[in-house]
Amino acid sequence: MQANTVLTGRQFGLDWLRIGAFALLILYHTGMFFVPWGWHVKTSTPVEWAVWPMMAVNPWRLLLLFVISGVVSRALLTKLATPSGFAWSRSARLAVPLLAGMVLFVAPQPWFELRQRGEYGAGFVHFWLYDYFEFGGSRGSPLPTWNHLWFVAYLWAYSLVLAALAALPAAWRGLLQQGFDAVFSGWRLVLLPIGWLALTRMLLYPAFGETHALIDDPFAHAIYGFAFFFGVALARSAPAWDGILSHWRGLLVLAPVACTVMFAVYGLSEGTPAWEALRVFVRAVLAWSAILGLLGFAQTRLHYDGPVRRYLTEAIFPYYIAHQTIIIASGFWINQAGAQSELAFGVILLTTMLGCGLTYEIARRVNWMRPLLGLKPLPRAPVPASWIMKVRRTMV
Repeated sequence: MQANTVLTGRQFGLDWLRIGAFALLILYHTGMFFVPWGWHVKTSTPVEWAVWPMMAVNPWRLLLLFVISGVVSRALLTKLATPSGFAWSRSARLAVPLLAGMVLFVAPQPWFELRQRGEYGAGFVHFWLYDYFEFGGSRGSPLPTWNHLWFVAYLWAYSLVLAALAALPAAWRGLLQQGFDAVFSGWRLVLLPIGWLALTRMLLYPAFGETHALIDDPFAHAIYGFAFFFGVALARSAPAWDGILSHWRGLLVLAPVACTVMFAVYGLSEGTPAWEALRVFVRAVLAWSAILGLLGFAQTRLHYDGPVRRYLTEAIFPYYIAHQTIIIASGFWINQAGAQSELAFGVILLTTMLGCGLTYEIARRVNWMRPLLGLKPLPRAPVPASWIMKVRRTMV
């Protein structure tokens, strides 16, 4: 990509980056079974060293997905021509699988979690029929739930806001884009988002945490909403892309340096405001330098097509919808069997990949299932001309 250009046509590099980001998310959720942090189902023998690679990707993995989603949403908005068309399209591809996911795909997760804690003895069918749809929190967490599909809920909400912004007069939208180009050019492209990410984590996170409940989640909206709408404006920003493509190599060097510093101050930051502020700052440096560096790498090194990209571009979202339930189910049964952690990781990962692949391969062939996993319905086969002639002759 040359200087003073913006994104046009199919962005194969961003497709590969999106695929990689979702694959990393699946690996991350597999790791959540093993690390000492709280999660739905946990191994009885945590793997302490697994904390470090998890911490290395935690600051940027979801932010990257929201940035890419913003870029893609801008392209879809242009393609669909009208804000209402964009809103309906996004609702069909996001709200439908979100609701289907809550009703079908996510429902086993709280059942396995309650069984793991020894707080529920009935089978899943009984749980789904009589307890899952209580619309309350009598068992310690809200039911029904969207669990990992919170990403889809937030993406849908941001898409509706984008549709409303797209309905503004063209002159206003032009001013918004010009403002973005002026603010996020040169050194400000790197430093201003780092400052924003650090400031919101220091001020909002201690007060509100991260709930993933959409309504009462100001910290999450401050960072994920920023990332999404940054991506929307980035899609048509020549100055920002010029900066990314000029400096992505240096940013990819900066990211592991910041990660190393973050690890070094990790133990020192607890209870010490100065060290905590430093940790938060280098965490933000890691996050934003990794995101910009990977965007530049994808655009310059991954801009190629092939059957693997075409397959995974469609498959990766159904994989995302299905993966966490399979991980939790696999982890639950592995705990029941008393398997060792080294064996458990391979079993869970292989089971998850096979289960996700099977889910996608079935859904892509059954037209009524496709929208439930975020896939476009298959076009109806054209009626043969010979049939039309037979019907006409019959009517006559």
